[in-house]
Amino acid sequence: MKRFKPSARSLIQALVLSGLGGLSMAAVAADEVNLYTTREPGLITPLLETFTKDTGVKVNTVFVKDGLIERVKTEGDKSPADVLMTVDIGNLLDLVEAGVTQPVESAALTEAIPANLRGADKQWFSLSLRDRVAYVAKDVDVKSITYEDFADPKWKGKVCIRSGQHPYNTALVAAMIAHDGAEATEKWLRGVKDNLGRKAAGGDRDVARDILGGICDVGIANAYYVGRMKNAEEGSDARKWGDAIKVVRPTFANEKSQGTHVNISGAAVAKHAPNKDNAVKLLEYLVSDKAQSLYARANYEYPVRAGVELDPVVASFGELKVDPLPLTEIAKHRKQASELVDKVGFDN
Repeated sequence: MKRFKPSARSLIQALVLSGLGGLSMAAVAADEVNLYTTREPGLITPLLETFTKDTGVKVNTVFVKDGLIERVKTEGDKSPADVLMTVDIGNLLDLVEAGVTQPVESAALTEAIPANLRGADKQWFSLSLRDRVAYVAKDVDVKSITYEDFADPKWKGKVCIRSGQHPYNTALVAAMIAHDGAEATEKWLRGVKDNLGRKAAGGDRDVARDILGGICDVGIANAYYVGRMKNAEEGSDARKWGDAIKVVRPTFANEKSQGTHVNISGAAVAKHAPNKDNAVKLLEYLVSDKAQSLYARANYEYPVRAGVELDPVVASFGELKVDPLPLTEIAKHRKQASELVDKVGFDN
């Protein structure tokens, strides 16, 4: 007898209708808010626990590794989701474009988050920043650098980076397209590829590892990993990698920017949020001085709110001047960036 194999969509529907999908459809309460998030539990749980302690509002959290949009769409207008949280501007805009979010009117959010780090349509909001920086070997004399410099032949065989198709790097390439155009960006990608000390692969921490190993002198990676490495247990591999490098924040060379590329973690209120007031309350809390300080100290991510105390390691990197180009403008070029990475064979 032929066995029926249910589709992923039908499985999600079955879970939703049975109430086994993480939250009941009737999860509506004056003292609760329902969060769907793709973020690692350990990174946000302390923030959520502090929110509950300070406000009395319980956070019911569902960690969704993949298929966040499909899940919310399948649940439809009966979805218990109040807040949708993810990382990468592309992922956040995908939620908006899928029609599963709604606009929010909030003076607290508008005042705390710079205009280029939130949606003009008020449907998405940045909660923390991830600046894409240069890892530099401690004994290499580099005090300033531009992203364009990584294609300079002087770095031949000395550059390390993870896959060009990773969202961290496609976002950077998209920003380069937005600033310099596709032709210049293709030339830049070819130059960086020519300078690689090994295949574009691994993770951001592997860039620090390979600098320690003498495979390369410089690399492109996210700054918050350095906070983790330099605060790791003394004698551990991670600590050795972190101690082998220094951080220099690159800027784009063009006069209009002279800022550092950032990506984000962010959130939006779900279209059919049953606890909308508490959803807005949670977002406002997450950009408060207290929560932003927790972000900075627990995750080593850079706060979106100005004037927040940083972790000492992150503070040692100096002032972060964010590229003023709106993230929505960068996100427009994501597909083109991915195509360019393939065209030049960057990961081959």
